[in-house]
Formats: sequence, C-alpha cells, structure tokens
Amino acid sequence: MPKEKKMVISPAELKVLDVLWENSPLTSSQIVDALEKVESWHNRTIKSLINRLLKKKAISHKEDGNRYLYYPLLKKNEYLETTSRGFIRRLFGGKISPLVAHFAKHEKISKEDIRELKNILEELESDDSSTNKGKIK
Repeated sequence: MPKEKKMVISPAELKVLDVLWENSPLTSSQIVDALEKVESWHNRTIKSLINRLLKKKAISHKEDGNRYLYYPLLKKNEYLETTSRGFIRRLFGGKISPLVAHFAKHEKISKEDIRELKNILEELESDDSSTNKGKIK
C-alpha cells in the first residue's frame, strides 16, 4: 500500500481554515467577510484559497439551495499535532527540552506560562509513575 502523501497547508490557506475551525459551515461570502476584517485580500484571492483547500481535501462543501456551505475535513488538533511534531523533529531533533530551552532563553515567558509548564510536567510525572508501577526502568 503506498504511503499517504502529507498535506501541506500554506500560511494563507491556514487563515481560511482558522475561520472554518472557528465557525462552520460557512458560505464563501461569509469566509470573505471574516477574512476581510483581518487581511487586505481581494475576494478572488480568498476564493482561490478555498479552491486550493478543496483540491487538497482539507475542506469540503455541501449544497444549500443555490450556494455552497464549506466546512473543514482536516481537524485542527490533527493539523497541530502533525505540524508541531514535524517542526520539533526538524529543528530540535525530536526533543522537547531544547525547544523549551530555546524559548526560555529567547522569548519572555510569563510566570503564568511557567506555572502551566510545571503543572504539565507534574501531571506527566504522576501519570508516568502510576503506569510504570512494578515495572523495571
């Protein structure tokens, strides 16, 4: 069985997907209206992006009278997981700690972010210790 080709989403296409992840189904006019508030794109540009996403099977549509309603096929959490995993693999050798260290050194991390990271680590440690009870490490 041939390996499934990875879907590549451009930054512009991602903005269309963001609109649909936020609220769907939407008509092309509704997508244009939502994006015109944040981008200075012409409506033909946005419609071209919609068509590219349709060809990639990232979105689909259904007929509603004389218009189409668009909705995402690609789920946001799946996109984020795949994209972030590839990013971490390419730039940090698949390791999380160099990523966090990089941001800690080069970006301002709020006290709230630090608390959240500590909580995540504590949860991971407690999950790891409860699932590994009686196992030799």
